[in-house]
Amino acid sequence: MTPLVLWDVDGTLVDAHGLGTRMYEDVFRSMFGAELPAVAPKAGRTDRAIIADTLVLAGIPQAPVWVDPFLSALSAYVRALGDVADTAVLALPGAAAALTALEGRAHQSVLTGNVRPLAELKLRTAGLGAPLDFDAGAYGDAHEVRAELVSVARRAAKAAYGTDFDGTATVLIGDTPLDVAAALATGARVIGVATGSYSPADLADAGAHVVLPDLSDAARVLAAIFG
Repeated sequence: MTPLVLWDVDGTLVDAHGLGTRMYEDVFRSMFGAELPAVAPKAGRTDRAIIADTLVLAGIPQAPVWVDPFLSALSAYVRALGDVADTAVLALPGAAAALTALEGRAHQSVLTGNVRPLAELKLRTAGLGAPLDFDAGAYGDAHEVRAELVSVARRAAKAAYGTDFDGTATVLIGDTPLDVAAALATGARVIGVATGSYSPADLADAGAHVVLPDLSDAARVLAAIFG
């Protein structure tokens, strides 16, 4: 069957040069009238989880009740920017060619910690949006735990394509151990790409079925997906 390939965004397809963090700072300032002192660890985590921890770190009273308003404000902030980010978001080496090579061979979407408007903005700015069916993916406001996004994406893909993507019919591609853990927890196949802050050894130790140094060899990417 035609697989469902779910791409991580940051560190896998693009380098957004801290765009998301700057948006957190702007939204925090607009909501609370103060500077954001720190952002919680982000790699491989969802916006819902990051924001929850960030608000606690900032000392916001009753921080959990502010998570959904913050997510809504973040999405609105991104949508107000229009079609292209006003900062550099660069496609990582081989990303465009890998997406193109998969066209017609797989259903492609994203499984990302970003809220959907931010994921789409980053990918459009990097010139990578065209091959991806954003309606068949899962986004960072859906759950604190990344593994829970896999079932969200599978349901969305079933609605889009009329078939189940159980087990290794779903392939996750990401750059962090949390990407790997999400796939393993849900029976999906997982390809680690060492273009983020984790080494090939880190991704292999986490249990990735295949580890690639980057996406620059499209034939190797296809072999990893269909292997």
